[in-house]
Amino acid sequence: MRAPLSRTLWNENIPTLQKSGDWQYVFPASRLCADPRWGLTRRHHLHESVLQRSVKDALRNAGIAKLAGCHTFRHSFATHLLEDGYDIRTVQELLGHKDVSTTMIYTHVLNRGGRGVLSPADRL
Repeated sequence: MRAPLSRTLWNENIPTLQKSGDWQYVFPASRLCADPRWGLTRRHHLHESVLQRSVKDALRNAGIAKLAGCHTFRHSFATHLLEDGYDIRTVQELLGHKDVSTTMIYTHVLNRGGRGVLSPADRL
């Protein structure tokens, strides 16, 4: 749970925060609404169900019959990192897993046999 900014801190930083890329949403809501904490009108993020519905609609419109959703992107991200040679601990940290065994589930698709190992001579 996030702790709300104090009114003073908010007032001192709002001009900077509104223009900062750190404060902007990747998926902003289409409408402005009043923030009940401060009484300010501002744009919030999309509700997660809107994004989930958009992904489902895109899959249907593309004729993809396989079940997929927003969480599929998380799995794809992790799998591609591992395929590109990132170590399991880095992927664990990026995904926010507390235990590396949770991250290990992504390695099941990496069955490359001997092709997964590069000899130093391969890099010459």
